[in-house]
Amino acid sequence: MPSADVDEDEAYYTGVLGGELIFRVRAMGTTVSRVRLGAGPDVLLAGHLHGERPVLVYRVDDLEAALAGLRDRGWSPVGTFEIPHGPCCAFESPNGHRFALYQLVRPGADEHFAGRIDE
Repeated sequence: MPSADVDEDEAYYTGVLGGELIFRVRAMGTTVSRVRLGAGPDVLLAGHLHGERPVLVYRVDDLEAALAGLRDRGWSPVGTFEIPHGPCCAFESPNGHRFALYQLVRPGADEHFAGRIDE
């Protein structure tokens, strides 16, 4: 979720909505906080994301195969990059909805960041 003020959004998500802060990482000129709001997917508040629409992130077993399947249906890639969990590719639908696919190649990433609260 793009955030113009991660600290303010984090305070709202935890204090008002009752979410649980899983981590807050301040690095490379940005802040990213992970908040758990119950049984649904966690929310990543990210200061470095542009725009106002969230990015829906999905894990796939084989990123290259998933991207090849999308290309076969007329999709044009934007490019790939790395996240702590592994390789990732973000893209937008023609109407501006944002998605990302990633492949889990570093399964310890969740445990690595859990409980880290940078001030």
